[in-house]
Amino acid sequence: MSDANRRDALKAGAALAATAAAAQLFPAAYAAATDKLKVGVIGCGGRGTGAVEDNFKAGPNTVLWAAGDVFENRVKNLVANSTRVAKDRVDVTGRTFAGLEAAQNVINSGCDLIILATSPGFRPFHLESIVQKAAESKKKIHIFCEKPVAVDGAGVQKCLKVAEEAKKLGISVVAGTQRRHQAGYIETVKQIQDGKIGDVVATRCSWNGGEPWFRARQKGMSDVQYQIHNWYHFLWLCGDHIVEQHVHNLDVINWVMKGHPVKAIGQGGRIGRKEGEPSEVGNIYDLFNIEYEYPGGVPMYSYCSHVPGTTHDVSETVYGSKGVSRVNAYQINKDKVFGKDPINPYVQEHIDLLKSIADDKPLEELTAVAESTLTAIMGRMAVYSGKPVTWKQALESKSTMPEGLKLDAKLEVPPVPRPGA
Repeated sequence: MSDANRRDALKAGAALAATAAAAQLFPAAYAAATDKLKVGVIGCGGRGTGAVEDNFKAGPNTVLWAAGDVFENRVKNLVANSTRVAKDRVDVTGRTFAGLEAAQNVINSGCDLIILATSPGFRPFHLESIVQKAAESKKKIHIFCEKPVAVDGAGVQKCLKVAEEAKKLGISVVAGTQRRHQAGYIETVKQIQDGKIGDVVATRCSWNGGEPWFRARQKGMSDVQYQIHNWYHFLWLCGDHIVEQHVHNLDVINWVMKGHPVKAIGQGGRIGRKEGEPSEVGNIYDLFNIEYEYPGGVPMYSYCSHVPGTTHDVSETVYGSKGVSRVNAYQINKDKVFGKDPINPYVQEHIDLLKSIADDKPLEELTAVAESTLTAIMGRMAVYSGKPVTWKQALESKSTMPEGLKLDAKLEVPPVPRPGA
């Protein structure tokens, strides 16, 4: 075998093994789901491609039905990869779309389940469109939505309304906060909430690491095309890395606390990113250090950075009146409370989604991930402004989405935020 063929064979074997394991763990889901679920994907980059693979591994009764992205080459790459993984589960003829209208075309294509994996700025609008289509067509369209679900307070408000409507329609909405589907995390958080370390008196979480990817402008790209191509570095698309990435850790603390913080204050800045005009290098920060406050005065110390050469730390710690839990290590005091996770959590979240559909017991995770998203937005606003920011202020913040967006348009980039200015 060539190396490429060997890798494909190993991939296929892993997919079959994961599907078999899922079917053994949840036989009811696979006995009940006799019809093929038509899956659409909006956003065909690395995360969308990975989510389709995870969905295939989670159960045998899904088929890739439609795919859309702003960029046609990404659609082609996702379809090609999905075909390599499971050729008999790809049926997208006449249902691949490119451009800003691609999302709505996927939504209109007759899907039973849609995966949302675009850059975060678009997610509130796509969520709203899916639920509107479901209401109009009187057909359930279930959703797997990557995190975060918004980049500003206006987007979070939209998501909270969508969550209420989805509940009325019996639609499952599962979020890409995979730690909530991860066996070790579930057991550790349960023991904390059961009082194993006493009353929670403080928490800490972090996502500190090196620089993320950067995509240079390609010849002939408009401002809008370039910013979507290099989306991680522009506020209106990414929400800054505290929102796009650190939301995972903030979500774990909200989960432990059974709620969200009420205010935040912090410091941060841009010290090591590429130099140049924001229109070319972006306008997000390198680091955020924030103190949040939960009801009752419980603090959370939050740290996230993209600074080369610094210590890598992705973790959550909870301090109690009777001990300490390192949540990400599944550890309470010095005791390990859980071993190795039996199933990859990226697959497990799709298993849980498919099971909820098969059992007709909808999961609603949009509210929780929207609150975690706003937790990150509140911290970002506090750092950008240099002032304390409350939950209400964050929720009422304005939309950052450009109006009348066109793919070939010029689009000015605001300067890097300066506290006090």
